[in-house]
Formats: sequence, C-alpha cells, structure tokens
Amino acid sequence: MGGAKEKSREAAATEDAEAASPSESTQAPRKHDYFTDVLFSDLELSEPLLKGLNELSFERTTEIQAKCIPHLLQGKDVLGKAHTGSGKTLAFLVPLAELLFQVKFLPRNGTGGLIISPTRELSEQIFSVAKDVCKYLPQTIGIVMGGTNRKNEAERLTRGVNILIATPGRLLDHMQNTNGFLYKNLLVFVIDEADRILEIGFEEEMNQIIKLLPKKRQTCLFSATHTSKVEDMVRLSLTNPVFVQACSKDVATVATLEQGYVVCEAENRFMLLFSFLKRHLDKKIMVFFSSGNSVKFHDALLNYIDIPAKSIYGKKQQNKRSGAYFSFCGAKVDWIVQYDPPADPRDYIHRVGRTARGADGEGKAIMFLMPEELGFLHYLKELKVPLSKYEFELSKIANVQVQLEKLVEKNFYLNRASREAYRAYLHAYLSHSLKDIFNVHSLDLVRVARSFGFSNPPKVELNIKHADRKKRPREHTETEMRREQPSTKLLSKKKGDKRQFSR
Repeated sequence: MGGAKEKSREAAATEDAEAASPSESTQAPRKHDYFTDVLFSDLELSEPLLKGLNELSFERTTEIQAKCIPHLLQGKDVLGKAHTGSGKTLAFLVPLAELLFQVKFLPRNGTGGLIISPTRELSEQIFSVAKDVCKYLPQTIGIVMGGTNRKNEAERLTRGVNILIATPGRLLDHMQNTNGFLYKNLLVFVIDEADRILEIGFEEEMNQIIKLLPKKRQTCLFSATHTSKVEDMVRLSLTNPVFVQACSKDVATVATLEQGYVVCEAENRFMLLFSFLKRHLDKKIMVFFSSGNSVKFHDALLNYIDIPAKSIYGKKQQNKRSGAYFSFCGAKVDWIVQYDPPADPRDYIHRVGRTARGADGEGKAIMFLMPEELGFLHYLKELKVPLSKYEFELSKIANVQVQLEKLVEKNFYLNRASREAYRAYLHAYLSHSLKDIFNVHSLDLVRVARSFGFSNPPKVELNIKHADRKKRPREHTETEMRREQPSTKLLSKKKGDKRQFSR
C-alpha cells in the first residue's frame, strides 16, 4: 500500500527548544525586498479568489508569484526554481484555483487540480493554505497521504475533490485501486519540491503517476535544486516549459539566513546540544537527526530532563505526528540545528529552508561536524551555500556526561532507546553516500558511544555487505520540541528522582 511505503521512507526531524547565539562576530544578514510592486488585483483574478487573498492580507506578490502566475494563467507549463519560504505555494495555488473557477469545474467533474508534495507535513501545510485562499470558491479541496484513513479518503474522492493535495505513494494507491476516483479531467498538475520527492525514493511512483495522468494537461514543477533525475522528470512531464527563477544565482539560501557550522568531537556532541538548548529555552528550534530511532531517544531524553520536546518521524502515528507539526509550525522557527549532517548535501538547503521564511523572515542555522567530517563543507560550497565557522569554548559547555551515563544506565527505557539510537546512527553512517568523508570504520566508537550515554560501546552488528550492495532509502529525521509538559508515561520519574542535569 502507498501509505505504508511512505511511512517507511519518511522519518522526520523537527525539534523545538532554542539555543544560544554561537558567535558574536557574525554579521547580520542583509535585508531584501520580499514583495514586488505587482498586486494580486493586477493579475485579473476572480472576485471570490481576491476576497480570500485580501482576508489573509495578501496584497502584493513576491518575486516568484509575480513571475509564475501570469504564465500559468496563460496555460503554459512552468519550471520553477525558488528558495523555500519565497511564497511559491501561492505561485502555483492561485492560478490553479483561478483556472478551475473560470471553467466552472465542479465535484461531478472529479479532480481538476493535483498538487504532489514530498511529505505529509508539507501536504498538510498546502492543504491549510488552499482552504483559506479558496474559501469563497465553489471548488472542493481535499488531501490524501500515508498514515491516514484510506477508506475515508476513497469516499471523498468518489464524491469529487476538485483540488487535491497528495503524497506520491498514497496518490498512486488511489489511482490504481479506488474505482470512483475521477482524474481523467485533470487540467493542472503541480509537482512541488521535485528534488526532495526523488531524493527520498519516489521516482518509480512518480513515473507511474505521470503515465496514468491525461496527456493533455498543464504542468508546473518546482525544485530548489536541478539534479539529473529532476531533469528526467521535467522531460517526462512538461511540454515546452517556461523557466522561472526567483533566487540568487550566487547563493543557494535566502539572504536573511545566518548560517554556520561548529567543529565538535564525538563525545561532546550531546553536551553541546544540551548547552545550546538550555541557554535559549524561550526560542523555537528544529533539530535534525540521521534516524527515527535517534529522534525518539533524544525526544525522550530531553523531555525527561525538563527540556520540553515534540518529535516527528516516519513511523509515528499520523494523528500524533500532525498534532506535533501543527502545534509547532504556527510561529517562526528561530534556529535550525543539524545535529547529524544530511545524507545528501542538497538536503541541507531544504532543512535550513524551515527558517528565515516570509517577508520579515530571519533565522539562524548551525550544523555540528566532527573533525573528520569537515570535507562535507566542500560539497556545500559547490552548492553555493555560504557557511561561517562558529566557535564554542569548552569551558562554557555544561559537563553533564556523568549524569547522562548514570541516567541511561539506570533507566531501562532510556537505555533501550539509546542502544537503538546508537545502532541506527552507525547504520546511517554506514549507508551514507559520501563514504570518503562518512566512513564508519574511521569512527572512534568509544567517543561516539559516550554521546549516547554509554561509557563503553554497545555491541552492534553491521551488515556491511548488504549495505554496500543495496543502499537503503534515506531517512529525513525531524523532531519538534516545544516548551510544554511531556506526556510520555514510560519515562515518568519516580518520587525523589532528580531529572534535571546539574549545570
């Protein structure tokens, strides 16, 4: 089933608890004019659509919207490149809704506009925006994605969903198995973040979806990076597209993002993260890990020591996953912390795109690197990612190693979670695409184990031959952390427990 496949391929890493400024000398990012002089009212949109936009205070367009919307309204295929947070959702949503309204597309006509996005969280975000923007339009709006009730989705599709937002696996499942799903009248097809869709392993599903869709349609594809696989998809799905770019050719990330890296020995990684989060508990931070098991362990550990956190990962129940996401995504994200470097350098751009969004969006990002991982910076430089080196004085890092090891030793559930996280970390390292830099055999396992709360490394069997023969799909791991009371029962402290590390 499509939903099950999506669950196994996604893992999320979105943490929420903020941190301290790493460098006093770093220059503030330069300001830029987010909006253009082009008004939405200048684009000859229908009154119901303009009313919805005005209620949301959308008056002036961003650069990507001003460039993209006119071409789509003229019926052209569009290939777009824009930074995350540049307003591209409205760039494709507004013309899609307008075109369906103009032809009086109704539920009995089935699905006229289809938007595919890589993750459930992004799909829910687009769905939320679509409901608000299209509030006064007669067209129906729906969403299908892995982890939700498939039967309810099928019933809604049978009744007719004019604007459908979907993740690839679940969409293909419905196209192949839901008899009442009418998509032969499709007018507009949107592929959002195509590079991410392909990077997390949905190439086969996307090829099948494109083959099943009607050939006579309008297509819009957005991608932050243009890889060979993205170019193959462009050739397969678009016809004489207009290329639209609304981002700097010299820098791959937005100008208002302050970003850097810190060099940290393996055994100091958690202590640095702990110190970082403790300093600015009033901030909002996303912390990315390399596996779902690492997310679960750090989520449990941080909540246990009174740093409130929420987590997102692929196998988490969808209702809990959505709850964590929506409680987190309302306000701006102050920091992106990449505790583990991404499996692909291009993923760095997507990760930091979660902050510094919108007209006044400013944000900061920091990546932890061990000394032997510094070669990763070369790949980021090739992608035109500007990074500064941040310095942390060891004397200012809270030395909580003894408390961490005692806690992991005495708490059965934390001990088990830590072992699973340690094992997953090594397997992620083993399957990394950049083996010249991320070489599992070069790791000092004693030092690595200390960052998971072990004085001696737990025994882990690595199936090296299998890993070399067939790479696993990469996991995008996110854990959201907010200043709220933890709800977990497994890690509830007993009377007299001292949960908080000493400072």
